[in-house]
Amino acid sequence: MYLLVTPSGAKYWRLKYRIHGKEKTMALGVYPRVSLAQARDERDMAKKKIRVGIDPVAERKEKKRLKEIESANTFETVAQEWIEQQRRQWTPDHAQRVMESLEHEVFPAIGKKPITDITAQEVLAVVRKVERRGALDVASRVLQRTGSVFRYAVQTGRIEINPATELRGAIKTRKVRHQPALKAADLPIFLQSLDHYEGDPITILALRLLMLTFVRPGELRGARWTEFDMEKIEWRIPEARMKMRHEHIVPLSRQALQVLSELRPLTGHHELLFTSRNGEGKSISENTLTYAMYRMGYHSRATAHGFRATASTILNEQGWRPDVIERQLAHSEKNKVRAAYHRAEYLDDRRRMMQTWADYLDSMRSGANVVNIKRA
Repeated sequence: MYLLVTPSGAKYWRLKYRIHGKEKTMALGVYPRVSLAQARDERDMAKKKIRVGIDPVAERKEKKRLKEIESANTFETVAQEWIEQQRRQWTPDHAQRVMESLEHEVFPAIGKKPITDITAQEVLAVVRKVERRGALDVASRVLQRTGSVFRYAVQTGRIEINPATELRGAIKTRKVRHQPALKAADLPIFLQSLDHYEGDPITILALRLLMLTFVRPGELRGARWTEFDMEKIEWRIPEARMKMRHEHIVPLSRQALQVLSELRPLTGHHELLFTSRNGEGKSISENTLTYAMYRMGYHSRATAHGFRATASTILNEQGWRPDVIERQLAHSEKNKVRAAYHRAEYLDDRRRMMQTWADYLDSMRSGANVVNIKRA
């Protein structure tokens, strides 16, 4: 053992040794942070290993390598990798929601742990914490997403068993409820209430366009001006923003065009139609439309998503072909041949249906007699 002094004055403890016919040098620390006594202890431990054929330098490198592998395979690291793999199949909003739920509910408890060391009981503890808040839907999603991360770890060779599979049925579930929706008889009062609502004009126009197009609220919130073709009078929502990952065409009624013309002076200089007041470039939040309906007195009787059910029910009752309605709702088609055929099919019928639907809503707003919109 010796003390190496560099030209700059730094001092390093070193051990020169021979193993397997090769001469090597081992660092024992920096003086004075490591004292002479401490350096001697390190030397003695290294010599014991050398005597039984263990190379202390090689062992140190292997421990460092294993530690790096371990840090690269924490639950958080694997989860981030899984999300990146899924982004091609998810909408940006969904990917953000998944990441935020893991960051908030899972990472604080097990994010930094090696994924190989996490047990089913540790996962259950994470889910139980959410469950105790009464957030049963959130708990179910947390377990599902956590299980997907472990499944990805199995598929990529990090672990052999998915601990989350042992937890099926272990958490409480809430009975599935359909989104509350307005009935035909509710429309006149709701539409008149919307006309007199003293909220943000952008929010009011968002609700109007949502009713006229009955797209999903997330598809509306992410709407961009470039998606609207005023020559073809249609809104083309790209597949990246659609739940079913197919481009969706929304024919625009005269009333929808009127909403756009009122909206353009407010947000036409932005990329998004419905921009948030809290930050340029961001869309209104998921809660904006819900809060507006709450203030109008519809917090339990109807939701923004429920407009889809309202339109579907009324259009079916009025005799429009179910295939036309389902295509306009952008529901999934399990038959791949039919799915490819339906993407452009019924477009003329859908144009007529959307215009007549908008006229029907106008008649409800004015309180006139109900207009029969049954397709001839």
